[in-house]
Amino acid sequence: MATIFSRIVAGEIPCYKVAENDKFFAFLDINPLVKGHTLVIPKQEVDYIFDLSDDDLAAMQLFAKQVAIAIKKAFPCIKVGQAVLGLEVPHAHIHLIPMQSEKDMLFSNPKLKLSDEEFRSIAEAIQATL
Repeated sequence: MATIFSRIVAGEIPCYKVAENDKFFAFLDINPLVKGHTLVIPKQEVDYIFDLSDDDLAAMQLFAKQVAIAIKKAFPCIKVGQAVLGLEVPHAHIHLIPMQSEKDMLFSNPKLKLSDEEFRSIAEAIQATL
């Protein structure tokens, strides 16, 4: 059974895509902590990020770095934080979160409720800086 993330990559479930290459896919988190909160996933279905090959893990980090640089340009912040939790969806993923303070990285914070238009505009803003 494919994960929800594999179904997003396959186009079966809509998303707000930010970036993509042959191995990785980045899209907005549908329950963001802050505007610009993005997920980076491997297209390969792997539950645990450290089960990726060394080469794929390194390549995923480099892809995430490009996306993080774009996020920082689109949503000026002190830093773009990175978190790997991996318990919510059984598909490896990196959270990239624009931070004004460390509190922006607290997953217990209330999630933003954004409209379709807001999500689209955020995705377009990040894409424009890639």
